[in-house]
Amino acid sequence: MKLTAEISMYPLADEYLEPIQWFIKRLDSYPNIKRVTNAMATQVQGDYGDVMAMLATEMQAAHEKFGKAVFVCKFIGRELDLSHSE
Repeated sequence: MKLTAEISMYPLADEYLEPIQWFIKRLDSYPNIKRVTNAMATQVQGDYGDVMAMLATEMQAAHEKFGKAVFVCKFIGRELDLSHSE
């Protein structure tokens, strides 16, 4: 089963850009996950288990490295066209 997820990271720190860029760069290290980022959020797509495992690993790593951060996620259990725009 495929999964498309949208995730936004909100570091609770004055210097918020570095943790966000770090997090996105780490998502790119998963060759089986497709990633698209825009000004508001990042969308990731792949096999359900792979996406969920990646998010769990990387959110934990971000919390361990940077401390407090809020992650907001949306999930849909299918593959969406991430290049679609209206």
